[in-house]
Amino acid sequence: MSQLPDLLIGSLAHCLIVSLSHCLITQLFTLIYLIPSHLSENNSSLPAYIVDAVKDCRVFFVENERSARRFLKSIWKEMVIDEYEWLVADKESIKDPGIISAFRQKIKEGKNIGIISEAGCPGVADPGQQLVAIAHQNNIVVKPLVGPSSILLALMGSGLNGQQFSFMGYLPIDTDRRTKAIRDMEMESSKRNCTQIFMETPYRNNQLLETLLKTCKGSTQLCIAANLTAHNEFIKTQSIEQWRKNKPDLHKQPVMFCLLAN
Repeated sequence: MSQLPDLLIGSLAHCLIVSLSHCLITQLFTLIYLIPSHLSENNSSLPAYIVDAVKDCRVFFVENERSARRFLKSIWKEMVIDEYEWLVADKESIKDPGIISAFRQKIKEGKNIGIISEAGCPGVADPGQQLVAIAHQNNIVVKPLVGPSSILLALMGSGLNGQQFSFMGYLPIDTDRRTKAIRDMEMESSKRNCTQIFMETPYRNNQLLETLLKTCKGSTQLCIAANLTAHNEFIKTQSIEQWRKNKPDLHKQPVMFCLLAN
């Protein structure tokens, strides 16, 4: 009878060691790749080693499954799409506890995971950020890969302050709230000498530009960066006063705006 406690303790110790070993192996060998996608149909903006990362993944969490499949097939033509697991993690589905649970489960299974944004770099103005946070909570190695970012490309091409800048994302849709947001941005930019970067849904670009031209001071500098990396890329910085004289048509074009007030 006296041997039972020893056997029980030994069994529990063995289970604990096995469990800890599994966790350690998972942490050491599971990788989360943050795979950038193209901003246009120009694949030359992506480094060649992206394909190596794709080949190392078994599961993909993507913002849009159809476009992600098409994108990966375009950079690795031999890829057999149906051999991989695909889970959608867009701005709505990322709120579903089931997606978070599935991500945690794939980590436990020790499978390498790729996270892909609809355009540009995952985790930056992108719902994939929440998955990356979970990976860190579980001590999983995260590997961000080099690729095009419309935010950085616009800032780089603007000639505006690249030392101090803020990304504001989408401005409010409501007219009054939008006007106030623009005035607040301009005031903050002037006070801190800080470039303000923001964007709009492509079909509302012209309305946003019109509000900017009506609201901002004539001396405020505005960069319009449209169709980045595409053959018809357009990047131009000039004062609001100058833009008022020659407004471009930005309807249904992907655009980043950068603003710097004097």
